Amino acid sequence: MGKLSVMIISALWLATTVPAYGADTTKDQKDECLLASKNCASQVDSIQKKIKKLNAEIKKGNRVYSPEELKRLQTKLAEANDMLDTLLGLKGGSQ
Repeated sequence: MGKLSVMIISALWLATTVPAYGADTTKDQKDECLLASKNCASQVDSIQKKIKKLNAEIKKGNRVYSPEELKRLQTKLAEANDMLDTLLGLKGGSQ
């Protein structure tokens, strides 16, 4: 009885963990969180990390994103860079 319950529990555990690995994004998939603020469950990035992610997504180019989506990503990158400049006092300050 003990071996059978261990086998059943193991089988159930494997069945629930395998789909999670299959749901990982691949290199050539869109980052819906950056693009449209979807699937951002617990992502909180620093401005620098967001800029790095945006640059990486933009480099994927037309093989992953439509021209409209690329333009949206470039706009978000410009906004993030402006925000970083403002926070660092490089833009719009009294210096």
